[in-house]
Amino acid sequence: MDQNYPQSKGQIVYFSHGGGPLPILGDPSHKAMVDFMKTLPDRLRKPDAILVISAHWEENNATLLGAKNPLMLYDYYGFPAEAYAMTYPAPGHPELAKRIARLLEKNNIPTHIDLQRGFDHGLFIPLKLMYPRAEIPSLQLSLLRGLNPAAHIALGKALRDLLTENILVIGSGFSFHNMRAFSWQGVNAPDPANDDFQDWLIEVCVGSLSQSERVQRLIEWQKVPSARYCHPREEHLLPLHVCLGMAEQPATLIFDDYILGKRGVAFLWQGE
Repeated sequence: MDQNYPQSKGQIVYFSHGGGPLPILGDPSHKAMVDFMKTLPDRLRKPDAILVISAHWEENNATLLGAKNPLMLYDYYGFPAEAYAMTYPAPGHPELAKRIARLLEKNNIPTHIDLQRGFDHGLFIPLKLMYPRAEIPSLQLSLLRGLNPAAHIALGKALRDLLTENILVIGSGFSFHNMRAFSWQGVNAPDPANDDFQDWLIEVCVGSLSQSERVQRLIEWQKVPSARYCHPREEHLLPLHVCLGMAEQPATLIFDDYILGKRGVAFLWQGE
């Protein structure tokens, strides 16, 4: 464990952001998640800035959202008109985007700053619930195409210098993301395979392992018997890799409940 971590100002959260705009539209199967999101700021220090690693953005190079006033990117389809009228007018943070780009490049990670892209729903849905006043400068960092788990651990390690600042880093994904297995009626039916994978994630992130053991297990996540059932494609899991790569201590389990009829979990890493 990094001995400087407990004195850090940074906070890291990985959580499940739900199905598209459904949390904001009042879908009952998201009630536990909505209640969690609304109260989560009570256990956090109010950040000076928010960096979101969203499952909904993949680029060849690590790409940062650099707009001063990002637009909205409604990256979902088939929902009522109100889902496309949502706004989240938080300011961007171009200066922080440039500093993060330098951090990544110092660690030999090619970067790019995108001045045009807007906030996708991996950012604006949870942040509308957490910080509805939209006054905290926010930006996004993309995943890397190819979805290599070790590359995303390395991405997190390259961000560790941010822990000296009052920045909230959010891995916005979903700890279960099998679209065909979700209950769109919100029925919480028993699912041993899902339970096994969520329990494994808790053991890796919260249990009494060394950091190197945590990293190795998460890199080899596909070896878990139920892994590909829970994540046919891993883009919603990989924000966790970035978070764990950045952290240097065990996480705290802060959510363990049902979303769209499936069990999902959330973790917090927080210095003093």
